[in-house]
Amino acid sequence: MSFAFQLLDIVIAGILAGVTAFALATVSPSVATDVGVLFAALYYFSRNPWGGNGEDVNDAIDEVYATLVPGK
Repeated sequence: MSFAFQLLDIVIAGILAGVTAFALATVSPSVATDVGVLFAALYYFSRNPWGGNGEDVNDAIDEVYATLVPGK
């Protein structure tokens, strides 16, 4: 995995955390940030498969990243 792909993972995880925290802040502000960070961590660390078809999912995500990130 290239540095650009890892950077894109971090950006997507950050966006996921922000959107989740913003959406939950109206319902339950006391747990909004915690749940946002949890979802971001789940996305970021799910990129390291531990079984099942995780490697296939990572390959599909990498193909999408390859179309977004120029050069390799």
